[in-house]
Amino acid sequence: MKRRTAREKALQALFQIDVSNSEPEAAIDHVLDEDAEVGDEYLSRLVSGVVEHKAEIDMLIIECLEKWTLDRLATVDRNLLRMAIYELKFLSNEVPENVILDEAIEIAKIYGDDQSSKFINGVLSKVKQMLLND
Repeated sequence: MKRRTAREKALQALFQIDVSNSEPEAAIDHVLDEDAEVGDEYLSRLVSGVVEHKAEIDMLIIECLEKWTLDRLATVDRNLLRMAIYELKFLSNEVPENVILDEAIEIAKIYGDDQSSKFINGVLSKVKQMLLND
C-alpha cells in the first residue's frame, strides 16, 4: 500500500475511533479492503501512534488554534491534524516535513470541506514552527 493510501485509510480509521470509540484494530480492519495488504505497517503505525499520543498531540493543536476549540473542529480536520502532527513529531526522520504537510493538505481537499486545506495548512505551519523551536 502506498503511503498516501495508508494515510487516507488511517484518517478513516481515526475518524471511526473518534466518532464511535472503536478499538484501533477493529477500525483498521473496517477500513481495509478485502484485497488490501493485511495489516499494512504504515497504516497501523499512524493509527496506533495517534491513539497512543493523542493527549500530547491535542495539546499542540489547542495551542495553535485561534478562536476555536478542539471540540468545534470538524471531525475530519481534527483527525487529519492529529495524524499529520504525529508524523511531524514522531516520524519526521523517515518522512520529510514538507511531504507530511503537502499530503495533509491534499487529503484535506478530498475529505474536508472547502476551507479545510487552508485551515490544515495554517495550523500545521504553526505546529511545525513550535516543534522547530523545542
